[in-house]
Amino acid sequence: MTLPDWLYPGWLDDFLWTYQNVIHSLGINGLLALSMYVVLAVGQLSLGQAAFMGLGAYSSALLTLKLKLPFLLVLPASCITPMLFAFAIGGPTLRLSGVYLAIATIGLGEVLRAVYLNVDYFGGALGLSGIPDSAETWMIYGLLFAAIAVLWLIARSGVGRAMEAMREDETAAQMMGVNVGRYRMGALLASAMLAGFAGALSAHVSSFIGPNEYGFEPAVTILSYALLGGIGTPLAPVLGAWILTLLPELLRDVTDMRSILNGLIIVLAVLFLPNGLLAWRMRRIAAPARPR
Repeated sequence: MTLPDWLYPGWLDDFLWTYQNVIHSLGINGLLALSMYVVLAVGQLSLGQAAFMGLGAYSSALLTLKLKLPFLLVLPASCITPMLFAFAIGGPTLRLSGVYLAIATIGLGEVLRAVYLNVDYFGGALGLSGIPDSAETWMIYGLLFAAIAVLWLIARSGVGRAMEAMREDETAAQMMGVNVGRYRMGALLASAMLAGFAGALSAHVSSFIGPNEYGFEPAVTILSYALLGGIGTPLAPVLGAWILTLLPELLRDVTDMRSILNGLIIVLAVLFLPNGLLAWRMRRIAAPARPR
């Protein structure tokens, strides 16, 4: 059955084919932004999201290439490895805070990258190729919108208020009866799950993964999504991710300047928009008009 042109115009197929990679990247980077959001929401600066993404990507690729499992089974299974890894490292690392936690999680990510580089089973420096292109657009955005909805509901619940209290003053939150350790671990596991989903989807979109895709630079990029958008609501970091994903596409004519402009935007956002772009916009809307 063919849909009428007014309902599904022919140019839409051309548009989706031309910008397919960008459309997929927007959804995947949105999930990565949410994986950063959940740890920042409890006041923790963890930079292990790229490592969790790598674990999800390699797990899904190996399950597909070695065991020939269908993708609908591989996708949920790919989150088990990063969540187990997060649970294992959560005990010792979550006792740290601030920059010390960030350094520890970056170090763990670099250890995993060294494993990918030096173990032939993971493809070594050449990575893994020939991964089936099994991830559909509806899967990516279905997971993204489901994650936004769940996190939005959590943010408006008692759990969300406890997370906000931890973010503002962890000691005061603990005195009020908030189980800080449990919330920290829960946020880390949720972050690992979301990043694992993003890694699995990315691997089955690009059909290739390599060790350098999950190192220090991707970790900082994921952090920049939340810095630009803010963490006031789950929508804010997703907005930041979409802006920084689309920026290189809009600046194709100044290829040499893309990284510089990207970094400049992040610095300006940190200096002048400490609560994020979305929070600034909402304040502008809510501000009363000045009397003339």
